[in-house]
Amino acid sequence: MTENTQQQTAPTTELPTTYAPAEVEGPLYERWVERGYFEADAKSEKPPYTIVIPPPNVTGSLHLGHAFEHTLIDALTRRKRMQGFETLWQPGMDHAGIATQNVVERELAKEGKSRHDLGREAFVERVWQWKAESGGQISGQMKRLGDGVAWSRERFTMDEGLSQAVQTIFKKLYDDELIYRAERIINWCPRCLTAISDIEVEYQDDEGELVSIRYGEGEDSLVVATTRAETMLGDTAVAVHPDDERYKHLVGKQIKLPLTDRTIPVVADTHVDPEFGTGAVKVTPAHDPNDFEIGQRHGLPNLAVMDERAVITVHGPFQGLDRLEARSAIVAALRAEGRIVAEKRPYVHSVGHCSRCKTTIEPRLSMQWWVKVGPLAKAAGDAVRDGKVKIHPQEMEKRYFDWVDNLHDWCISRQLWWGHRIPVWYGPNGEVVCVGPDEQPPTGEGWHQDTDVLDTWFSSGLWPFSTLGWPERTESLEKFYPNSVLVTGYDILFFWVARMMMFGLYAMDGTPPFHTIALHGMVRDQNGKKMSKSFGNVVNPLDWMDQYGSDAVRFTLANGANPGVDVPIGEDWVKASRNFANKIWNATRFALMNGATIEGELPPVEQLSATDRWILSRLNKTVAQVDAYYEDYQFAKLSDALYHFAWDEVFDWYVELSKTTFFAGGEQAKVSGRVLGEVLDVMLRLLHPIVPFVTDTLWTTLTGRESLVIAEWPTDSGFRDDAAEAEIENLQQVVTEVRRFRADQGLQPGQKVPARLELDGTALAAHEAAIRQLLRLQPEGEGFSATASLPVAGATVALDLSGTIDVAAERKRLAKDLAAAEKEKAQAEGKLGNEAFLAKAPDNVVDKIRTRLAKADEDIARIQAQLASLPQA
Repeated sequence: MTENTQQQTAPTTELPTTYAPAEVEGPLYERWVERGYFEADAKSEKPPYTIVIPPPNVTGSLHLGHAFEHTLIDALTRRKRMQGFETLWQPGMDHAGIATQNVVERELAKEGKSRHDLGREAFVERVWQWKAESGGQISGQMKRLGDGVAWSRERFTMDEGLSQAVQTIFKKLYDDELIYRAERIINWCPRCLTAISDIEVEYQDDEGELVSIRYGEGEDSLVVATTRAETMLGDTAVAVHPDDERYKHLVGKQIKLPLTDRTIPVVADTHVDPEFGTGAVKVTPAHDPNDFEIGQRHGLPNLAVMDERAVITVHGPFQGLDRLEARSAIVAALRAEGRIVAEKRPYVHSVGHCSRCKTTIEPRLSMQWWVKVGPLAKAAGDAVRDGKVKIHPQEMEKRYFDWVDNLHDWCISRQLWWGHRIPVWYGPNGEVVCVGPDEQPPTGEGWHQDTDVLDTWFSSGLWPFSTLGWPERTESLEKFYPNSVLVTGYDILFFWVARMMMFGLYAMDGTPPFHTIALHGMVRDQNGKKMSKSFGNVVNPLDWMDQYGSDAVRFTLANGANPGVDVPIGEDWVKASRNFANKIWNATRFALMNGATIEGELPPVEQLSATDRWILSRLNKTVAQVDAYYEDYQFAKLSDALYHFAWDEVFDWYVELSKTTFFAGGEQAKVSGRVLGEVLDVMLRLLHPIVPFVTDTLWTTLTGRESLVIAEWPTDSGFRDDAAEAEIENLQQVVTEVRRFRADQGLQPGQKVPARLELDGTALAAHEAAIRQLLRLQPEGEGFSATASLPVAGATVALDLSGTIDVAAERKRLAKDLAAAEKEKAQAEGKLGNEAFLAKAPDNVVDKIRTRLAKADEDIARIQAQLASLPQA
C-alpha cells in the first residue's frame, strides 16, 4: 500500500488537550499490524531493503540494549518503507542452547527431578512445551516499543526450515573437509557440563593466590609460579626460553615433579617470556590452551587430572577432591615438603566465568567438533578489503581484520540436549557417517548418533539467508538476499558478524550476507558506567515506557546513538524526550485550531511573507540534512537536528511569529495556515521513524489520511531563501537581546513595557507587530521617556523602564559584556597580527578569526551605545 492508495477522511482540528501515550500506543500498533503495513512481498517490483533482527534469546526479555538496537533498525526500515522500498525487517528468536536448558532444568529441580530422570527425548519435548507456554515474551515487548517487523515471517533457530539449513551446511562443510573432530583445549563449564564459546566467558578480577614452587633438586631445580596449583598433577614438562642462560644447562634434562613419583623434561620454547617471573613455566597440556600448544610442539603427553565436574581423578591423596579443595590441600602438602618458595595472597587476576551460571571456567582437553576457519575467514576478510562489504564506522575495520586474520578453528560442539544435534552416526566398527537432510541415517545394531549439539552461534551464523528459505532458492531469498545492512553492537563483531560473513560467503557462492555492517556502542548509565545488576543501575525499559511513553524512550536512545560509541542514558533525559513529545502535541493542536491545513497547493512565493519563506527554506535544508545523516547512520545528529528544527524554529519562532497573522485573520492568515500545515506535514514525516506513535496520531488528524507508516518520505524541493533567513535571523537577534535585557532587569515575561521601535530603513519594519507581540512592548504613549536604548541588527529598541530599571546593575552588566567583547577582539587581533600563525593556519581558520574580530567590533559598538543611552545615576 502506498500514500496514493491511502484511505482518506476529512481532516479535523479535534485533539485531546493532553497526549496520553498509554491510551494511544497499544491500539495504534495493533492497527498497523492488522493492516499489514510491516509485511514484505517477495513478488513486489519495488527495490528491496532488508535488515535481519539480531535474534534475541527465547529466554530473554527486552532490555535497554535491545530497545536501543531496535529503535535504530526501526528508524531505518520505516524511512525506507516511506521512500518506496519493499522493506523487510526479519524477526525471529534464537533457541539459546545453554540458557534455555538451564531454565527448564531449574523447573525440573523444583519437582525433584533432573533431565536424566526424563531421558533425552522427553526432556527435549519438555523444552518445546516450555517455549510454547513461557518462551518468547520479548515478542510482545517489541510490539510495545513499536518494532515494525514482518510478524508473519517470524523464525526460530530450531524450527523445521532452519534445522534443515543447519544440517545442510554441516554436511556441505563436512564433505568439503572444513569440519573435523579432534581433541583440543576448550572452555569448559563444570556446572553446565558443556564446552562454551569465547563470548560466553565473562572475565572478572578475582582474588586468588600466586604460589611459587621449586621443581627438581639442588642445581637441577627451578621455580615456577602458578595460580592453579591443583593442575601441577598434570604437568608433563617445564618450559624455558631457548636463549635464557640461566636454564640452558637444564634443557633436555628430567627433573622431579613434586608430590608424584614422576619426572618431567625441561623444554626450550619461544612462547616463554624470560622477563616474566622466574622465566620458567609449568606445562600442563591437558588443562591450559598455551600449554597445549607447547605440548604439541614438543610431543608431550596430555595428562588429564580432572573430570567434567572439575573433581581430581589422579590416584592418590587428592583423588575425589573438588579443584578448589585440591588447591588448598596440594599447597599444604608442598609446604610440608619445603617446596613453597613464596606465597602471595590475595593475588588479584583475571579469571573467566560462565556467563550463564558464573562458575569459574576450566580449560579442558576434550574431543570436540571443529570448523576449519582458515579459508572461510580469509574470504570474510577479503570481502571487506575488496569493498563488497562496508563497515561503519570505518575505524572499526581494523578490529574486524585483527579478528578474522587471526581466527583459530572454531569449536562447534556442545554437551547439551537442547539444540541441533550433530548429524553424525558412528558404526560398530569405527565407521563415521555424516547425514544430510534428505538422507536416511544408518540403522542396525551398534549404530548411534553423536550425542552433542551444535553451538548456538552455528545456527545464528546462517540467519541472513536461512530465514529467507535457504537451502531452497525461494522468492524471498532471491528478493531479499543479500541484506541491505546489519545493525548490531561492536561487542559481537567477532562472534556473530564474522560467522555470518564466513557462512554467507560460503553458502551463497561468494555473495556476502549484507552490503553494510553498521556498528553501534553499548548502552550505559548516565555516568557512562556499564549497566550491571551488581552495580544496581540496570533499568527496565518497560518501566520507562509505562511512565513516559515508548516515543520518549526511543527518542532518548536515538539521540545518543553516535556510530560505534557507547550510549549513556538517564531518566532525566527520558523525561526531556517526553516533554518533546508533549511539545509536538501541544504545538500541533494549537496550529490545527488556528487554521493549519494541507488542503490545496502552496501559495506562490510572491504571496508568502518573509517569515513563511524563512521557515520553508529552513524546512528544505533540514530535509537534506536529515537525509545525509541517515545515509551515514548518524542517528544522534539527525535526532538533534529534528529536535532543534521542531522545537526552536517551528514552535518557538514560526508559530509565535505567525500568531499576529492568525489573530488578524484575512487572506494572509490563510496563506500562513497553509504554510504551517506544509511544515507540520513534512516535520511529522521526518520525525516518524524515531517517534512513530505521536507523529502518526497527529499526522492523520492533520491530513485525514490513513497512516504515516505508508506515507511518502519528504524530499528536498530545492527551495532556498537566504535573504529571508538573514531577515528572520536579525529579528531573532532583536527579540533575544531585548528578552535578555528584560530578564537582567528582573522584569516578568508577561510584564508590558512602553517602547519605541526604530526600524525604518531595515527589513524588520514589516515585523513590528510580531516583535511587539513577542516582547510584550506597548506603543510609546504620552510622556514616553527612553531610559534604555538597545541597538541591535541595524535597529534600535528604546524602552521606558521608569521606576523599574536598576541603572547601576545595568551599567555593571554592560561593563562586563564590554570587557568580554574587548578581550575577544584582542585575542583575534593578536592571532591575525602573528605572521607565523598566518603562514601555517588554513584559510578557513583565518576566515573564522576575522569573522570573530568583526563580531567583536560590532558588540563593542553596540554595548558602548547602550551605556551612553542609560540615564545618569
